[in-house]
Amino acid sequence: MNLILIKYGELTTKGENREEFIKLLAKNIKNILKDHNPNIIKNRVRMYIECDRVEEAVKKLTKVFGIHGIVICYKIDADIDTIKEKALELMKDKEGTFKVDTNRADKNFPIKSMEFNNVIGGHILKNTNLKVDVHNPDTTIHIEIRVEGTYIYTDVINGIGGYPVGTQGKGLLMLSGGIDSPVAGYLALKRGIDIDCLYFEAPPHTSPEAKEKVTRLASIINEYSGNIRLLVVPFTKLQEAIYMNHADTYMITIMRRMMYRIAHEVSKKYGYKAIINGESIGQVASQTLDSMGVINPVTDIPVIRPVACMDKLEIIDIANHIDTYETSILPYEDCCTIFLPKHPVIKPKIEKCLEIEKRFDYESIIKETVDNIEIITDFNKTKSDLL
Repeated sequence: MNLILIKYGELTTKGENREEFIKLLAKNIKNILKDHNPNIIKNRVRMYIECDRVEEAVKKLTKVFGIHGIVICYKIDADIDTIKEKALELMKDKEGTFKVDTNRADKNFPIKSMEFNNVIGGHILKNTNLKVDVHNPDTTIHIEIRVEGTYIYTDVINGIGGYPVGTQGKGLLMLSGGIDSPVAGYLALKRGIDIDCLYFEAPPHTSPEAKEKVTRLASIINEYSGNIRLLVVPFTKLQEAIYMNHADTYMITIMRRMMYRIAHEVSKKYGYKAIINGESIGQVASQTLDSMGVINPVTDIPVIRPVACMDKLEIIDIANHIDTYETSILPYEDCCTIFLPKHPVIKPKIEKCLEIEKRFDYESIIKETVDNIEIITDFNKTKSDLL
């Protein structure tokens, strides 16, 4: 029988929570493979998946957090001749060197692991041109002899590790059209935080293409989750109010404080445990430590900044790896770049912020804004020719 074997990796470090983590991983896999008719068998050591279109399913599993290794393997009877036959079949097209690695979990099997390595290795040597190299082989053939059957495989595909999405609850990602915030979302997912995305649009100052760009970014990140919603905030009225009340050099600082207030209200409404963003220390005026110290106090919800201490090249490397970079650099402005002052303040004062905010009734505008958020759940319906 041809099936997929999953190796857990970091999950094996868990104690009492291990069963819950594995259960959630199985749920996430079932969701990702819903079009493949999956049948999942799991235990504390391994997970086995029977499904349609195995190779296509493996590609999807490489984007599931909580998986250390993915293997296309064969389940056969614990019969010596059957194992020898399947081992030779798997190795007949290989070249160079090999070794055999047997794990005899079923102690009723009559031959011990090291001895069985020699039995299988001798059979392969006799019937192929391969040579043995136990230190640095070109191919390792793995044989796991368990009570429920014998599993045999060669190549292990690396998973992306981390924790299963959802083990740490739900967070809200402030998703812009830039390079940093999609990477922050990816890193939050890797630590088990299930996310939704919050995007601020300000038409006519921001274009429909800018919204489509962010929708595309959310769709790409959703390949690592399968559970993301995009919440689109109508930010025009609030942004124009900030501009008309002479925020001047404080424009970005006040705008970010308003964005955090909206994220706070949305988090309370939907039960998010954290606000996540792509702020990187010192990268722009609103991301100096002084600016963060003035912006952050408008919410008491934890703010997570996964890329805070990365340099831009490190962030770009991850963006390329997760396929968000080319979309992020498309030239459509978001609301953080319009009305941008020539010399934004880098050491804002809280007193000045409070004085500016007294000039207009931002609380009622925020309430109206939160009440009129658009929620996108089906990214397939929003695809365009943007790319």
